[in-house]
Amino acid sequence: MTSLINFRKLFDVVTGVLTGDDRFTGLPRVIAVDYETSHDRRARTLKHLLRANHHQYAVLYNRLHFHNHLPHILGSVFLLGGDEYKLQTIYDEDHKELEPWQDAPQEVTVEDWRDFLGNKGYQRAYLDFFEDELVRLDYDWKEVVREYLLAGPEPLINGLISGLGHSMIHLGYAFELNSKDLAMEALVLNATNYDFLHQYIDTPAPAVQASIIYTPLEILEQIKADKRFDNLFSLPGERNLKRLFALQEEAVLEYFHKLQITDITHLHKQFTKLATTLLMTTHAPGDPQYDFFFCHTLTTAYAIRILLPELPRSCSESLIRQHWLFIVFVYIVQFRPVISPQLVEGVDTQGKSWDDIVNQALSRKLPDTHFVKAIRTIKMNAELWPEEDEWYKKAACKMVKEFRRWVGFGALGEEEEVRRNGLEEDN
Repeated sequence: MTSLINFRKLFDVVTGVLTGDDRFTGLPRVIAVDYETSHDRRARTLKHLLRANHHQYAVLYNRLHFHNHLPHILGSVFLLGGDEYKLQTIYDEDHKELEPWQDAPQEVTVEDWRDFLGNKGYQRAYLDFFEDELVRLDYDWKEVVREYLLAGPEPLINGLISGLGHSMIHLGYAFELNSKDLAMEALVLNATNYDFLHQYIDTPAPAVQASIIYTPLEILEQIKADKRFDNLFSLPGERNLKRLFALQEEAVLEYFHKLQITDITHLHKQFTKLATTLLMTTHAPGDPQYDFFFCHTLTTAYAIRILLPELPRSCSESLIRQHWLFIVFVYIVQFRPVISPQLVEGVDTQGKSWDDIVNQALSRKLPDTHFVKAIRTIKMNAELWPEEDEWYKKAACKMVKEFRRWVGFGALGEEEEVRRNGLEEDN
């Protein structure tokens, strides 16, 4: 076994997988928060709550359909400046619906760990396996991530958008909070949610031979007009995904490959603004509706912003292609709504500061996880691109004022989950 491990590490080093010294430099790195060693009461509270969640509650629950978002809301509230009482209140309420870890059918080993990819019943086995590897690698969680996320001809990194991108989002929090526990959980989510989507990223993008270069928004407008996507589904939602690729894989890939992947930094900026636009402007004027799945195109955008400068440059195209594929198929399965940018452009932000927006978001008695993540993502985008500050402030003001609950579900169970955590009442 030892010789196998050493051979694999040697292969990875030779091929440049583990070097990490050739990071993507198109975005500044986000300074990690060292909450684990801080004496601050807020930081200590976060440490205790994240640790309690890690040891007690599974990352998948409710027949393995739902994802444990507790680290996301705790991390977001902490990073937005929420106090220890807010953190404790959220934990005390949100942990009630979570489920304890259950034993897996068998252990996962270094020889067979890829054999159970996509099998959610092995979540505990994967946690034990990755934590054993953490010990082997002297508790260097980033080395564990590099070794298991990036290695091999079909690296796990190419499947980060599976499961609505939850493993990608979780990994982003791991880097931002410098948390080995969140990193191991992210690897578990990556392994158990792994599905067919990785094959479209494993395959190199074909060369685009086009006289016209389309923007991402222009391509979505073409998708909107494409009758091949008419009448495929009776209801929106994630469960349409397999049917979409079974019936119209060629059409989806046509639009996926239509975008030229050149300037990673510029594309990431475009995708982030497009994801925000999808969340904010796909409803009728005067009838604000916020789509749960478009929210994930935004929160995965921020995760990619965290990950790009942390991983080898060779990973940047995988991340950006995954995000584009994610945007394309989510737009289709959510019935290709009309996009109305004027719904953001017309928002009045006079007298509103970012502090006002954050305070309003956190003042809700039990703030919804995805709502808080979205507001924080929008705020961080404004900080990254100051020239877009006013536009992002308009988007945040709009959402803080209008948001009550999520829409876009095709499955009753999914809708019930969000309704429990929704904002039917502000206080």
